[in-house]
Amino acid sequence: MDKFEQILKQYWGFSKFRSIQRDIIESVYNGTDTLALMPTGGGKSITFQVPALAKEGVCLVITPLIALMKDQVENLKQRGIKATAIHSGLSSHEIDIEFDNCAYGNVKFLYLSPERLSTNLFRERLRKMKVNLVAIDESHCISQWGYDFRPSYLRISELRQILPSDVPFLALTATATPEVVNDIQEKLGFSDGKVFRMSFARENLVYLVRNVEDKSKHLLKIVHSIKGTGVVYVRSRDKTKEIALMLRKEGISADFYHAGLSMEIRNAKQTDWQSNKTRVIVATNAFGMGIDKPDVRFVVHMDLPDSPEAYFQEAGRAGRDQKLAYAVLLFNETDSLKINQRLETSFPPIEDIKRTYQALGSYLNITIGAGKGETYDFNLMDFCSVYHFNSVKAFNSLKILEREGYIELTDELDNPSRLIFTVEKNELYKYQVAHADLDRFIKVILRNFTGVFSQYVRVEEAYLSRLAGIPTGAVIENLKTLSRHKIINFIPKKRTPLIIMTEERLDEKNLRINPNSYKMLHDRFISRTEALLNYAKTQTKCRSQLLSEYFGEMDAFRCGKCDICTQRNELDMSKYEFDLILEGLKTEILKQPCSDEELIDSLKKNPDRVIKVITYLLDNGKISRNESGQLVWNKKQ
Repeated sequence: MDKFEQILKQYWGFSKFRSIQRDIIESVYNGTDTLALMPTGGGKSITFQVPALAKEGVCLVITPLIALMKDQVENLKQRGIKATAIHSGLSSHEIDIEFDNCAYGNVKFLYLSPERLSTNLFRERLRKMKVNLVAIDESHCISQWGYDFRPSYLRISELRQILPSDVPFLALTATATPEVVNDIQEKLGFSDGKVFRMSFARENLVYLVRNVEDKSKHLLKIVHSIKGTGVVYVRSRDKTKEIALMLRKEGISADFYHAGLSMEIRNAKQTDWQSNKTRVIVATNAFGMGIDKPDVRFVVHMDLPDSPEAYFQEAGRAGRDQKLAYAVLLFNETDSLKINQRLETSFPPIEDIKRTYQALGSYLNITIGAGKGETYDFNLMDFCSVYHFNSVKAFNSLKILEREGYIELTDELDNPSRLIFTVEKNELYKYQVAHADLDRFIKVILRNFTGVFSQYVRVEEAYLSRLAGIPTGAVIENLKTLSRHKIINFIPKKRTPLIIMTEERLDEKNLRINPNSYKMLHDRFISRTEALLNYAKTQTKCRSQLLSEYFGEMDAFRCGKCDICTQRNELDMSKYEFDLILEGLKTEILKQPCSDEELIDSLKKNPDRVIKVITYLLDNGKISRNESGQLVWNKKQ
């Protein structure tokens, strides 16, 4: 084994790399800026974790998803690898300590949310770190053409001014169209960079679209006919519970999941599903990030997502074990109407966006000219209640303000309680002697939590209660007492989204929403939804091929397994034979309209086979007859 394989075996237990993983690893290890396009489940994290472990120093990992960041840090720690995460949910003291551990300790991976990059504290501490690699996850966020643009990503290239010139950048994404691929490289300042692509085709994943009026009834049919665990995606929180209850009534082990549940409840539901105690999880798109369950046999979408990118990512959570799995989209004509309604709420008038911004400043009690770089707890529903806003329109107004670079809105954070001892051990001993009532409680903490003098550790009050044999309320009071006496710093748990003011609060006349940017965003939304509607409605093109072509893979083959390809299989001819006749027909018809006889004569194939393909193309609208009865190739087909 070479050193990369040794690291892979030591920490992950695998003996061989998958697909293009090794090519990417060698590229960044040799100091080359690299862009890797790998679909969901392709093993992106291995491509930066292995080369970073093979070199001295720390790897910076930039990701916008705080929940995913926390999951990856925990995953690395469980493998015996030192990692930490810095994001807006931490106190300034916690951030200070973690930066010290990265600069002077042996931390190998520092996960950062993008808004951290522009802070003076980070830039000062970065100069003291030996950075061996910068990995940018969800790198499509750097592109205005991307489906989830974040202005804070544009600051990433500024790191090159601080870091040595030989530190490579690795950009990772599962969903990038050709124009986004070019934009990522340009915005990150790649010089002689390399691009590695995994095929977007998933050979083991069968894409199906079912046009049905009663979606719940069809969902039951799917769950009964496909064995194994699955995910059912819906767009509303209420619907997750409603469908999970419907499945339970039919004797199916099901549960629901959405971002409105507490972290403890979400973790419990997720654990039950991952351990197969729950067979089907019904969820909003809050579910899935960072969850690597390889044996998911089906993913069903009851509603249309916002884009092919979102659909591809969510559907791709099925069959990561490379065994047969199904991605099913349930669709009917009412979905088209819902998309039009979604367009209205997704793009409030510019005046409404400005009104939301001014209300936000008042709600957070920020004066004009103040607030830049500050972080605030934020409750969307309370905000909307105070100012009588529609919650969906207010949320989308905030997202547009985010794209314009005025604010950052984080996902909902569940920050557990944390503590650190702030006194030396000899001072702590004196305190314990003087406060016998707290001595046993302090000993419980010291025996059960490591590193409490050098870094903040997470504590669960209920767990401490069991260890100490006292009520949870008493645990909280003890922690508060120790904090008041300056023995520990104690940060109680809280759960909230955060608003980060990336610019000082502006008055109404200085707040500008770029109309060109707004229009581009609006038009892009329409083009993405149209692409997804085309995917759902098509009756003539392989589903897998359609998705691959959307992401620029123009030479993708038909999968032979989706509902469109299966229709062709009913013609009783091989895919190769069908394609051969199809290409011949298309070539002749595009030259000029032809009669059936002329086509049969020109192709010199079995006439019965040719007639079958012609009939199929007529039935599916690929070709039609003109006034003279000749066959013509339909436009847009």
